[in-house]
Amino acid sequence: MGLMSFFKEAGEKLFGTGQAKAATAAVAAAPTPENVAALSQAAGNAIADYVRAQGLQVDALDIGFDAPSGTVTVAGQVADQATKEKVLLCCGNVSGVAAVNDMLVVNTPEPEAQWHTVVSGDNLSKIAKKFYGDANKYPVIFEANKPMLSHPDKIYPGQMLRIPMK
Repeated sequence: MGLMSFFKEAGEKLFGTGQAKAATAAVAAAPTPENVAALSQAAGNAIADYVRAQGLQVDALDIGFDAPSGTVTVAGQVADQATKEKVLLCCGNVSGVAAVNDMLVVNTPEPEAQWHTVVSGDNLSKIAKKFYGDANKYPVIFEANKPMLSHPDKIYPGQMLRIPMK
């Protein structure tokens, strides 16, 4: 449990459609406490929907978003460490999110994975070489970040990735 930092300007564009888009427009037009609260609620719902769409199993999933700070708080119960880390990445790799407050409980605790923030010029082979000493181990990183990654070549600067232990 703790607070993880992310690049606020990088990630999935979840707040540009539906209720989140309308709430964002309302805050831009009139930044009242009511409009900020509506934006926070709509953005939290959009992130929760995204986590569910990835097929990640979280019992009693509860996601809140604080629009002024760009902080997501995620709570619930997951089966294993890998699922926890994937949920955290789903919450944090969203444009507009600066931090994730991790309140998830893991049924079967395991050692945490390492983390890598993608920079310009990175690819999974280069990252695998850095962490494992072997560029051909890039599929390990790709698999560890599914379903958020749909293809090994589709990573972007600012994205945070899980790097499983060797």
